Amino acid sequence: MIKHTFAICAYKESPYLEELIRSLLSQKLRSSVILCTSTPNEYIENLCKKYDIKLFISEKESSLMNDWSFALEMAKTKEGAELVTIAHQDDIYHEDYSSELMKAYEKYPDMLIFCCSNRTIDAYGNENGGKVEVVKKVLRLPLRIKGLSGNTFIKRLSLRFGNSICCPSCTYNIKLTGTELFKKDYHFVIDWDTLWNLTSKKGRFIVCEKNLISYRVHEGAETKKNIVDHNREKEESLMFRKIWPEPVVKLLMHFYKSAYKAYD
Repeated sequence: MIKHTFAICAYKESPYLEELIRSLLSQKLRSSVILCTSTPNEYIENLCKKYDIKLFISEKESSLMNDWSFALEMAKTKEGAELVTIAHQDDIYHEDYSSELMKAYEKYPDMLIFCCSNRTIDAYGNENGGKVEVVKKVLRLPLRIKGLSGNTFIKRLSLRFGNSICCPSCTYNIKLTGTELFKKDYHFVIDWDTLWNLTSKKGRFIVCEKNLISYRVHEGAETKKNIVDHNREKEESLMFRKIWPEPVVKLLMHFYKSAYKAYD
């Protein structure tokens, strides 16, 4: 039986963590759930006890690169997982996520990553599709041609004009990707950089255009923080420079800066 693990990355005391845990434990097709943190505290420990979840504490300095790498490694070594979803503490996974994931993997065993559509939860708790997700769906269109979804050019086409793949929706097939995925300690584009690097590996990017997760945007979210301190603009510029010549980078960033308002 293929082993899938949700590896929760928890940081400090998120008020949304328990809702995430409940969503993972409510999957129609049950997967194992573990929690990994570099900021252990009583709040996290009590939730793990309440829901009988294994807790793993990293001794490395807290960063996305360190925390996510630790989560992958714990899922592999402690749970024997082949498929790993790094579950973000603020988000909600819909009850069909695991079943859709396994359905895709059974059909495409050369799957490098699985991803899906998402809805956005705003600061008031309202769920909506959002203009950003509409644009991302358009950018993901090449990946919907399953016969070509293992082609490097097609995989990169979905990432050339921005990261069209919602990070928390991703499940990694660590048999093919390995666990040393996150190479640079970016604060915002670490997932985009990782996906771009994975396009050169043999295997498919499988996208399911069903809203299987709800992605939360709020004042404490990393997305919001990175817009306020202009780090998002800096890192996205760096990524575009890996892909495009400078005149194209300037044009793309002009549109991207205006898109940041979607998170206000």
